[in-house]
Amino acid sequence: MDKLAVWGYMEAKPGKEQEVEAFLQSALPLAQAEPGTTTWYALKLGPSQYGIFDTFADDAAREAHLSGEIAKALMARADELFTSPPDIDKPTILAAKAPGA
Repeated sequence: MDKLAVWGYMEAKPGKEQEVEAFLQSALPLAQAEPGTTTWYALKLGPSQYGIFDTFADDAAREAHLSGEIAKALMARADELFTSPPDIDKPTILAAKAPGA
């Protein structure tokens, strides 16, 4: 079971919701190319609220993700797309139900 995660929360600027959704969807191939990222989810939480949730087996994989291409692209467009910089947390997973478990 993965023990570590990243939780990112973002609020789109008014009128930027479609651009945020397209951006998050376009990041999927980048996540798929990260060998240490076990799971990656882009979420719509409300009309203008979005989240990213990822899981990792170890801290090296999580840190590689946080300094990887998705993070770089997210921060490069943050001022344009979001009401404030993305709020990024690094939770520890206490329990999970996973395929095959």
